Amino acid sequence: MLNAKLPLGVHVESAIDWMTANFAGFFSVIRKGLLGIIESIDWVLSAIPLFVFIVAVVFLAWWVAGRGTAIFTAVGLLLINNLGLWGKMLLTLSMVSTATLIALVVGLPLGILMAKNGTANKIIRPVLDFMQTMPAFVYLIPAVYFFDLGEVPGTVATIIFAMPPVVRLTNLGIRQVPEDVVEAARAFGSTPAQLLFKVQMPLAVPTIMAGLNQTIMLSLSMVVISAMIGADGLGKTVYEGITQMNIGKGFEGGLAVVILAMLLDRITQCLGSEQKKSGKNFVRNRMERRRAHS
Repeated sequence: MLNAKLPLGVHVESAIDWMTANFAGFFSVIRKGLLGIIESIDWVLSAIPLFVFIVAVVFLAWWVAGRGTAIFTAVGLLLINNLGLWGKMLLTLSMVSTATLIALVVGLPLGILMAKNGTANKIIRPVLDFMQTMPAFVYLIPAVYFFDLGEVPGTVATIIFAMPPVVRLTNLGIRQVPEDVVEAARAFGSTPAQLLFKVQMPLAVPTIMAGLNQTIMLSLSMVVISAMIGADGLGKTVYEGITQMNIGKGFEGGLAVVILAMLLDRITQCLGSEQKKSGKNFVRNRMERRRAHS
């Protein structure tokens, strides 16, 4: 009796088959919606002239992070274009943007709920543990069942895999707001909504931005893995390099992924904090010097 295997896998497979058969219309709507978002973002990014796109991203990198990051951004983007991977990079960026946006829309309210409600915190925390520790490849199986092959199942798997950090760190950021600050806000008559949006959320921004950074990094890693189920982009280049034993092609695709990851990491890391060498501080200091001399 003790050696009898529980038919867990059989029941899970039966549940997925039942959902596929009974909710096909629902999954079709989600597929069309996600595909529309991905294609719209990709169309917008592709419509921007190459030079304008690079200048805009380099300026953003300089403004929030400083000259060093701006130089790296310029060199990295020019190298990706030189390797002939610009279009695939934009598609990968579109998928990452879609997954990150949906993860934020769902994750921020969940994080707030966990911070405000102890029961919700106890229920959601083990779910997040499950989502974050389950091997990434496992998410691809039901995603293919529900959404067929291509970018959509890859994006859905990415959302599930990448959401936990933003939920956890939103919860943590709100809980870390000093109690005396909260009490002072209540003493001045703040409503719960005013306390949340005018006191706790602004003070929790650095922690929330750290969660956003981790979500973007996990999204990028999962989007690459999603090439195994037909998703296009830089991941497909890497996957083709592996399956065709083409070391050069795999290396070029992997290098483009590394450049994009480092670029997104540096920019998002600096969004939630003040950087002494950022362009924003450079302009501010110049203006203060002019006022002092006038």
